[in-house]
Amino acid sequence: MSNNKYKVLIIEDEQNINNLLDTLMQANGYQTIIATSCGSGLMMYASHRPDIVILDLGLPDKDGISFLTEIRKTDFTPVIVLSARSDEKDKVEALNLGANDYVTKPFGSEELVARVRSALRTVLYQAHDSELPTGKFQTGDLLIDYEARRVFIGDEEIKLTQTEYNIVDLLSRHPGKMLTYSFIVKEVWGYNDMGSTKRLQVNMANIRKKFGVKPGKKSFIINELGVGYRMCDDSEKLIDSI
Repeated sequence: MSNNKYKVLIIEDEQNINNLLDTLMQANGYQTIIATSCGSGLMMYASHRPDIVILDLGLPDKDGISFLTEIRKTDFTPVIVLSARSDEKDKVEALNLGANDYVTKPFGSEELVARVRSALRTVLYQAHDSELPTGKFQTGDLLIDYEARRVFIGDEEIKLTQTEYNIVDLLSRHPGKMLTYSFIVKEVWGYNDMGSTKRLQVNMANIRKKFGVKPGKKSFIINELGVGYRMCDDSEKLIDSI
């Protein structure tokens, strides 16, 4: 894979933006595949297996959210939503459904390229063996199998997105240490912006839900409001909530 150009699937129906994205991606060394509707995007995705997707939401046949929902049934290929919709609820919905990032139009070319690189770095995180722990981590009933990138609570496997896993993985490599929001964001996404903390909180809320955290129940990740998150050491009594 390292000898080939990364493939970027662009799903956008506005021709001028399509041309801009096509030129921008190719100028930065990426191979591009173009689709102008949700249906054609799904077909291109299935046949070309891109490394990353840039997805518009306002498509002529279906909302881009339909594309995201469909591929997230089986795949974790990074998706950057590129949309004119700037409402927080739209961003939260897309992130909740598995988008790796959300960029609003109009966008800066350098910023978009940086986010593409960051998303690819995130999805290839597991490839850097020298940077990753091997073996397993356990605290209470929580077990992380680093080499398989799988998380269990008791006998139940917890299905996490790649971003959610990378957050849990990062916290587990520093057990007992409070990691600031900005540190986590930089390590997981590679950059900081005004929406970074919100993006982290959305992902953490999803982790909390998947971990089945309820008030008074045992948990594994402690949130110090305004500061950051900490993975409990195995010696701690797990009583705090995420």
